[in-house]
This record gives sequence, structure tokens and C-alpha cells, in this order.
Amino acid sequence: MKLFVGLDVSLEKTAICVISEHGKIVREAQAASEPEALARWIGDLEGTIAVVGLEAGPLSQWLHRGMTEAGLSVVLMETRQVNGALKAMPIKTDRRDAEGIARLLHLGWFRPVHCKSVSARGKCGLCSVPAKPCSRALSLWSCHCVDCCGTSG
Repeated sequence: MKLFVGLDVSLEKTAICVISEHGKIVREAQAASEPEALARWIGDLEGTIAVVGLEAGPLSQWLHRGMTEAGLSVVLMETRQVNGALKAMPIKTDRRDAEGIARLLHLGWFRPVHCKSVSARGKCGLCSVPAKPCSRALSLWSCHCVDCCGTSG
């Protein structure tokens, strides 16, 4: 049986919903927002994982890389499109968002987003800081570094 796994990621916990190829909810749970924990949880499912989907966001590149390295088929979904589809739900919870993401995967109603490679994300722009930085350059540099490195988990 093919399974479609929807993940609604937050900073500490991820809501998980698994839907069968027939559209029935097979399992729902929460797990730590770490690639190893999610890959382990998904690996324990009985059936063939068709695809794992998560909305593009601050932690999504890190989770995508970790779960892909664990052998899962993971897709990043375009945020505005997912948000538009989930907006119609009367009650918004992490659990229901995970279910909505899984249903979008099942129906194929999503637009995948490209996940940058580690080397592409590693080019943080640190070389743009002048040799004798002033306090403004240092504050800009630290903000830039937080923005850039925040996706690394």
C-alpha cells in the first residue's frame, strides 16, 4: 500500500499525518523536529512510502537533506500554494495542517520547490565584510549570518 506522509514542522515538534493511496488516514502522531527522529518514525510504517511532503520554511532544508540522506523521497512544497489550500479549513491546528499537506500530496495538488545544496547555502557572503569592519557592518554581518545559518538546524 502506498503511503503519503504530510509533515507540519514547528521549532520543537512536527505533526505527522499518513494517508493511504485510498485517502484514508492511517496514522497520526507528533515527533521531534529532527531528521533522524522523523526518518526513524517514518521508517517504522508498514507499506511503501510514496512521498514525504513538508512546507518550505526555516527548518525545511535541513530536514529535507537529513531525510533524503536516510533514503526517503522528500518533497518541499511551495508555501503560498499550501497556505492557500489550507486556509479553507475551518479549524487550524498543526494536526490538521499535516493532514492537509498529506492530502495535497495524495492528490498531486502541489508545486515542488528546489532545495539548495549544502555548498550553495554555505556561501554565506562572509567575504563581503570589509577588512576593518565598523560596528554597523558587524551588526549587519551578524544578522546576515543568522538568516543564512538559521536553515542549518
